[in-house]
Amino acid sequence: MVNTPAVVIAAPASGSGKTTVATGLIGALRRAGHRVAPFKVGPDYIDPGYHGLAAGRPGRNLDPVLVGSDRVVPLYRHGSQGCDLAVVEGVMGLFDGRIDEHHTEPIAEGSTAQIAAMLGAPVILVVDARGHSQSLAALLHGFATYDSGIRLGGVILNRVGSERHEQVLRAACARVGLPVLGALPRLAELAVPSRHLGLIPAVEHGSAAQAAVDAMTDLVAAHIDLAAVAALAVSSAPGRDWDPATEVTAAESGPVVAMAGGPAFTFGYAEHRELLAAAGAQVRVFDPLRDELPSGTAGLVLPGGFPEEHAAELAANTGLLATIADQAGRGLPVHAECAGLLYLTRTLDGHRMAGVIDAEAEFGPRLTLGYRDAVALTDSPLWSVGERVRGHEFHRTRLVTPGSGAPAWAWRAPSGETVREGAAVHRVHASYLHTHPAGNPAAVGRFVTAAAEFTRSHAPA
Repeated sequence: MVNTPAVVIAAPASGSGKTTVATGLIGALRRAGHRVAPFKVGPDYIDPGYHGLAAGRPGRNLDPVLVGSDRVVPLYRHGSQGCDLAVVEGVMGLFDGRIDEHHTEPIAEGSTAQIAAMLGAPVILVVDARGHSQSLAALLHGFATYDSGIRLGGVILNRVGSERHEQVLRAACARVGLPVLGALPRLAELAVPSRHLGLIPAVEHGSAAQAAVDAMTDLVAAHIDLAAVAALAVSSAPGRDWDPATEVTAAESGPVVAMAGGPAFTFGYAEHRELLAAAGAQVRVFDPLRDELPSGTAGLVLPGGFPEEHAAELAANTGLLATIADQAGRGLPVHAECAGLLYLTRTLDGHRMAGVIDAEAEFGPRLTLGYRDAVALTDSPLWSVGERVRGHEFHRTRLVTPGSGAPAWAWRAPSGETVREGAAVHRVHASYLHTHPAGNPAAVGRFVTAAAEFTRSHAPA
């Protein structure tokens, strides 16, 4: 099977407009008749929601830090099946990735450049044109020559101020031999509302999110040479397709695994549901803002999201909270990450939650962000003591007045101190740490096995 051709949308720095360009490109190429596979570099959960709206298919992530380098191309091939083109949005600046003082290579782990090299795909550099003139040529020369394994295929000029400004910038690009694929004017109305962790997720933003995607699509279609972008796309990396069925062993009983969704629980990877299903689970998505726990639930997944924005509504669904607390006490396997952890505490910003975890949660003063190399401190339905995993923290809440309970993870902070985090109680594993199921398929298989055991142990006599 030949790889789906791809372009990688990168930038010199964060805030250059990658998401606007990538989302608009996905929508415009789809409108032009292409079947577009959308991807995002790194652990970001929010941008893929907008990509998915534009593409009409799930947005997916490519993160070698969380899944391992050997899985990136297989996951790309899996996620681009049935498509004739892929658009990969980068993260931060082109060469920015995991900060590791022991890493001496020019391409950082988890960077957009690393993904472009793995896929053998060209990079389109989005430049925020504000403040740039002839010196843009020097900046582009540096990015084009910094690493010979990365090929810059062209430039998209963003936030151009005038026709004269555009002429000067195009001349600078020509001076270093880089074609300009498009020039976007400054349009403040394209701004999408954001909050403390970035853009508001598309699921929460509703019709306004679709309107924003449509506006990005219109902008790109009017100002970018779509045919030139499509002609530039290629992916030369050899590899196999990732197949969830080969990663896990199916449970015989087909237990029901309930997965929280809706506006409060929007952070998740498409591969999670695919792995759960491959392991034999019947995955049923429900909205904790208004739904009951699905009938026959034998396992519960509470992913990340923004419960702090919906705390009052979550607290108002008292029946669901009581059911989850009761079932957790009976040994229901529960996998809770970040938002899920908050939902299981006693209170969140003063609103009563499920009370499974003996702690209170509140909105905090600062953002906690970064990759972690963690080791499991407690046995759970997913992990055994001593197992190591790479995860990612991304939150601005914190736990206060924590009570008794075994911590889930430990890791060493950049300062050198040991951090003990999360909680493992009953058959519940709750933590701020986000993990990627495709990087830890055995944990997903164990969770479904635990759900099958719960089904058997609670079956009518």
